[in-house]
Amino acid sequence: MTVETAKHRELGLTDAEYELIVEQLGREPNDVELAMFSLLWSEHCAYKHSRKLLRRLPTEGERVVMGPGENAGAVDVGNGYAVAFKVESHNHPSAVEPFQGAATGVGGILRDVFALGARPIAILDSLRFGELDSVRSRHLLDGAVRGIGHYGNSIGVPTVGGEIYFEAPYEHNCLVNAMCVGLAKTGKMVRAAAAGVGNAVVLMGASTGRDGIGGASVLASAELGDGDDAKRPTVQIGDPFEESKLLECCLELLGKGLLVSLQDLGAAGLTSSAGEMASAGGVGIDLDVARVSLREADMEPFEIMVSESQERMLAVVEPARVSEVLAVCEKWQTGAAEIGTVTDSSLIRVLRDGELVGEMPVEALVDGCPLYDLEPAASEVWIYGNRRTLEEGASAEDTLLALLASPSIASKRWAFEQYDCVVGSRTVRRPEAADAAVLQIPEAQIGAIAVSIDGNGRRVACDPYAGTVEAVLECAQNLACVGAEPLGLTNCLNFGNPEKPVPAWQLDQAVSGLADACEQLGVPVVGGNVSLYNEGPEGPIYPTPVVGMVGELPDPAKACGSAFVNEGETIGLLGPFEPSLAGSELAKLRGELDMGLPQPDVAAAATACAAARDAVRAGKLSSAHDVSDGGLACALAECAIAGSIGCRVDLQPLRERGCSPEEALFGEGPGGFLLSGARDELEAIGATLIGETGGDAIELAAGDRSFTVGIDSVEGAWLSLGSQAEHDGA
Repeated sequence: MTVETAKHRELGLTDAEYELIVEQLGREPNDVELAMFSLLWSEHCAYKHSRKLLRRLPTEGERVVMGPGENAGAVDVGNGYAVAFKVESHNHPSAVEPFQGAATGVGGILRDVFALGARPIAILDSLRFGELDSVRSRHLLDGAVRGIGHYGNSIGVPTVGGEIYFEAPYEHNCLVNAMCVGLAKTGKMVRAAAAGVGNAVVLMGASTGRDGIGGASVLASAELGDGDDAKRPTVQIGDPFEESKLLECCLELLGKGLLVSLQDLGAAGLTSSAGEMASAGGVGIDLDVARVSLREADMEPFEIMVSESQERMLAVVEPARVSEVLAVCEKWQTGAAEIGTVTDSSLIRVLRDGELVGEMPVEALVDGCPLYDLEPAASEVWIYGNRRTLEEGASAEDTLLALLASPSIASKRWAFEQYDCVVGSRTVRRPEAADAAVLQIPEAQIGAIAVSIDGNGRRVACDPYAGTVEAVLECAQNLACVGAEPLGLTNCLNFGNPEKPVPAWQLDQAVSGLADACEQLGVPVVGGNVSLYNEGPEGPIYPTPVVGMVGELPDPAKACGSAFVNEGETIGLLGPFEPSLAGSELAKLRGELDMGLPQPDVAAAATACAAARDAVRAGKLSSAHDVSDGGLACALAECAIAGSIGCRVDLQPLRERGCSPEEALFGEGPGGFLLSGARDELEAIGATLIGETGGDAIELAAGDRSFTVGIDSVEGAWLSLGSQAEHDGA
């Protein structure tokens, strides 16, 4: 291998991949072509270790308008409207520069949605950091939360939900997953495929600079390690005000029918957008980089082609309508230039002032990357380490308080209060008021949609298959708690290095769990994202499939909250809830994590979801909350805190199923709904009656672990993370 050809290794290509490129081109690539291949053949763009697995996922459904392969998925919600949604990761950039990494992650997912012609109406985020006693984790947390708030608040899209977990394996590789939901007129939606030989290619939005160069190949397709501060220049810089203008400009252009197709410029910039549009349309594209508006005049052609500068879109326009398009862009003060042409050559040709500087077959560039088979090997032992933080012999009351104060369970109000959750006037249920966000959709006939995003990497690490099924079920349960029926699912699969046996096994099992759960629930997967190589010097992250789900409900006024509403109402437990301490938050606090989880009963959970959903829609329940992290005791405390109403609960029914007192109190598992309302209504849907609301304390009868604790005490523990975060500057 010569010194010259060894450049490909620096760009993340293997020797075999480089040889394949040479074979497909019939010659060695020049610098422009090599840079473009390195990006589109990166893990981030090519999905070369996951694409075969993703074929297992069910993607068909009666309500699916757009599925995988488009910028975002979309489902029909009636009256000529569709809801578009997608979740994507910005993990590696956020680990290097958390504010801009998280901010541009929000900007990127917004563009994915309005590229279809959908107006963004909501943002959700799923975040993972190391333990809060780490200075680095607090720094990343602070920057990411501020970045999300800065971009979403500035552009005027509400952040209506999300989750934040703190676990040691995310110390060096935080996760920042952003989800966007948008609303579109189905007839005005547009696909990304280029079409029409002779049509113009127009670049719109911000000027192109050197920020983000190499992001997809350097940051998003490799492990992070020591010295990653040197990679800071590869993190993009966002401008939400520029994106706001671009959003309105694109929606006006699409509304007037002026665009043939539209694609955002994200990872790999012009290379990815032009290549994918040409591939989807079965055409070629010629681009002249001399026509691209630059922030830095001395940029080389390869830099222009791979720049990941933000707030840019690429459109295909009929020649006769180019002047109209440019006029609309001028109106919105959005830069625009005709930079290329659709051809019948099946080539991507890069020119500078008419001089050819790169030429590649579209098929080789976009689809020629080899797809790899994983070599998975199951882990028989727990590989992540354990750390005890709860003293041995702690009382049941102290255990509950410790769980409620645990950063992953404690209130995240201090974080989401930095986000505007009501701008746009659609938000019916604010964060922490209900298990899922509820948004009014008066334009359609359904009344409202509900949205949730969920995942628990620790439980997936214990059992990748069962833990992933649980994530899907939790999303479905959250929707059921507000009366919503699922319409579609999106996902973000965050895993370690797929070339290593254990992460490969985790990924394989998780995709199987995702496929089986969606199949059994009848929920199509309409899109998603894969983020691999999430590893630091001390090893991989927890395998973390994050699931986002959208559902519909007829009357948002009947959407249940999680708070106890009235004194003297009956409390019931519905569903196939079989609590276990395996993989639980209590097991973590005790330093007792290990492999294995009970296998979920998806059919029984689906039945419980339907029963809870129907009862909520009929107005028969006062509150509904799923049993999740920390078990039934934490769920009861959360309901009591939210409503400032106590409860008296006897867990003998769980004891009679064979649960120990601790399992009944703090055990975790899928399928459980904690409901309150009239006794006869709860009995009618088959709920097990376990107590009643009232008073200013939580009284829990659980054999020798029975105790009583005041609402003030549990609320103080649950809110303690906010005080700690503010004190630590996070």
